[in-house]
Amino acid sequence: MKDSQVRIRIPIHHPKEHRQASLAKESSGSIATSLQKNKLMQQQPGTTGALPPIAKTHRRNTALTSTIHTVGAMLPDAETATSNTGDASRIQGAQPHLRPVAGRAPRWGSRRPWLPFAAMAGVLVLAMAVPALMAWPRQAVQPLPSGSRTAAPAQPNTAAKSEAPVTRLPGVPPMPAVPAAPARSVPAAAEPDVRVYVTSTGRTETLPLEQYIVGVVAAEMPPSFEEEALKAQAIAARTFITRRLLADDTSGAPAGADVTDTVKHQAYISKAKLTREWEHSGKSADLTKIRQAVRDTKDTIMVYDGKPITASFFSTSNGYTENSEDVWAKAVPYLRSVSSPWDKQLAPRFTETVTLSRQSLFDRLGLSRAAVTASTGGGSMPEIRILSKTEGHRIKKIEVGGSLFTGPEIRNKLGLRSAEFTWKTEGDRIAITTYGYGHGVGMSQWGANGMAKEGHTATQILLHYYTGISFANASRILS
Repeated sequence: MKDSQVRIRIPIHHPKEHRQASLAKESSGSIATSLQKNKLMQQQPGTTGALPPIAKTHRRNTALTSTIHTVGAMLPDAETATSNTGDASRIQGAQPHLRPVAGRAPRWGSRRPWLPFAAMAGVLVLAMAVPALMAWPRQAVQPLPSGSRTAAPAQPNTAAKSEAPVTRLPGVPPMPAVPAAPARSVPAAAEPDVRVYVTSTGRTETLPLEQYIVGVVAAEMPPSFEEEALKAQAIAARTFITRRLLADDTSGAPAGADVTDTVKHQAYISKAKLTREWEHSGKSADLTKIRQAVRDTKDTIMVYDGKPITASFFSTSNGYTENSEDVWAKAVPYLRSVSSPWDKQLAPRFTETVTLSRQSLFDRLGLSRAAVTASTGGGSMPEIRILSKTEGHRIKKIEVGGSLFTGPEIRNKLGLRSAEFTWKTEGDRIAITTYGYGHGVGMSQWGANGMAKEGHTATQILLHYYTGISFANASRILS
């Protein structure tokens, strides 16, 4: 088989003149011949150690021609080889973009002819992707329901509350700690003043309602109680005074006063006393805590059928609260008996025992010695029999020395802490043990603190102790 010979004309641009170089005949597929050509080109006048872009182009063309020549040498006849050689010449001549123009290298490089197409494809893909991204559906932010409040809030102290088991209360849904404030578009009425008769000074103190609530909470509930319990107390106290102001009720107060500072209405510590004995005497942190509870519940009261309720409260239950008619003879729909198991666990004086002499018992109950002797058959102590109990497990009817009394009557006459009690006679004396403290109607303060320790909010506490109530703003009610 005869070797094919290819003669290649290599144009080289030089500043002064064009030179031509004829390379020796190269054998088919010889790598050494290609290297010799490169060496000869580097020895050309005006060239440096590195090949210029034109020489590199020539090297690629030569390699392509050698490859085509090798394939042609394998064909059976010289005619086919000549045809392949012609094809190689045509390929060399069909690449005008490889010709050097004024010393510039090809823009894209002959080794990567696909780059222009890739760039065009990228631009096309980007042009199609941008409208699609703009039309992509987005999740709309749902607006908060009206009347809701986020607190985030500060988080409860889970380390302390996780120790006590949570008591499940049927019918008490999770709710925010404080009802929503009135809409900003509705202007709030001016804060009313409260006139408080201070028994220690014999003077009437006039101050804004919210400042009055600070003095009530400080007097009615220990500042060591949980924040949510303090908030519940603030709402109850605000509801109590709002009801009296709305009805213009000044009963039990001296002329020119709305309420007194005693438990006849609500206990109250004056502003001057708070400043003197709390703020400047090591209890500033307690006062700050109470003020914060009042601020967090500002203007919030409890209502039933749109009217402020009788927000009665007391210290400690015996495990249950009372129906209002068992204490005050009038049934109130929101003052119903509910369970309160927290008091027994937390209240330090859940039980208390007092001892009375026989004569003291007779005198306080208004019993005559003759009547007691006749009822007992000559015994020294009067016979005591419980006739009935209330739904709140307190004494409803009781017989003492042949006379009938109600549980609240016995409690008031004997100065007992609760209307639930047991007794034991010891010679001429009687020991009476009471359970809980207070009249038992409405919110138990120690029970509220127990609920708060378990993580219940002020709203949940109030919904538990006051059946079927809702919340409103005192400013709107009073306006």
